[in-house]
Amino acid sequence: MVDRVGNGNKHARRAARALARALAVLTAASALALAGPGLERAEAAAPCAGRLAKSVSFATGELRVYQSGQQVCAVTLARSPGPRRSMSVSLQVRGRHPETDSGRFTRQAGPVTVQPRGRCVKATGSVSGTSRSTGWILC
Repeated sequence: MVDRVGNGNKHARRAARALARALAVLTAASALALAGPGLERAEAAAPCAGRLAKSVSFATGELRVYQSGQQVCAVTLARSPGPRRSMSVSLQVRGRHPETDSGRFTRQAGPVTVQPRGRCVKATGSVSGTSRSTGWILC
């Protein structure tokens, strides 16, 4: 009789685990279905980890600089995503060569990351020939 009770519990636990796995799969699938294109917008809204340290707006876009621990990240976002256009973002640690991402993009250039290790950084972004810079920041 003890074996029957033990086996019954074993089968009940197995069934409960199978049910939990099935519910997890259904929950994940429905979350993705509901998110749809909004998921892409969420990624575009925060392309770098950390807090927003500096933001510079200009006529054709925006340059954003994020700081997270020992890492600094920068992106240039187009004001109105659409056709491919010339865009760039560069992030330079004082005394070093800049890290750059440039090309023809529809939405954003970057992200570009550096580890300044206590030095100042300067970010520059451009969209369709209009560019702006932060100057030396995070010193």
